[in-house]
Amino acid sequence: MIRLAVCDDESYMREELCSLVSKYMEERCFSSYDIAEFENGKALLESRDRFDLIFLDIQMEQPDGMETARRLREREESSLLVFVTVLKEPVFEAFQVQAFDYLVKPLEQGLLWRTMDRALGELSRRSSRSVFIQKRNSCQVILLSRIVYCEVLGRKIYIHEKDKTVTEYYERLEELERRVDGRFYRCHRSFLVNLDYVRGCGGGQVFLSGGDQIPVSRLRERELAQALLRHMKERQNGGVS
Repeated sequence: MIRLAVCDDESYMREELCSLVSKYMEERCFSSYDIAEFENGKALLESRDRFDLIFLDIQMEQPDGMETARRLREREESSLLVFVTVLKEPVFEAFQVQAFDYLVKPLEQGLLWRTMDRALGELSRRSSRSVFIQKRNSCQVILLSRIVYCEVLGRKIYIHEKDKTVTEYYERLEELERRVDGRFYRCHRSFLVNLDYVRGCGGGQVFLSGGDQIPVSRLRERELAQALLRHMKERQNGGVS
């Protein structure tokens, strides 16, 4: 499912943008999507949901759209941000928060369509570098680059991300291992580690950036060192990222 958000303090603008986005999704035959509306930046920042694409007005009460975008980036949200505003001046400032695009009101359908085409193309590329997590009443997409390590306790897997977020759900670690790419190594029967975050190993422990440590099986410690060397060479040669 593609999760979108529209944040604007004017209700008619939220309604118009939601209507246009829905029209686009239907024309492109995307049936699995959801659009959430927020009347200000505070409400968006307080939401626990993660969005693939956020349309964000700039002219709002504090936190305005630009400040909201900064706070989203500070907590390492990777959503695509599209500013929708009557202001043309802050266009250069938008690049500082890694804005995906910048649309000026009143909206032109053709320009919005082109932005949506590009955005969905980018989300499609990202999906090949992410893992889909299915829970009982929800689902989530996590970028592989954000995952530091995964551990299994009982019948649950706990995914630890670089911002200390922990996501738990039911799955066998063997099944998750098949769904991730070569940057991940099974260092222990209960642990799967992202080699990008490994800073060394010894004494039965893997040392991770940020100071965390996880166990490595005695028989796999040498294999981990070899896997880390191979991974470093692949990265130098332009491998997976």
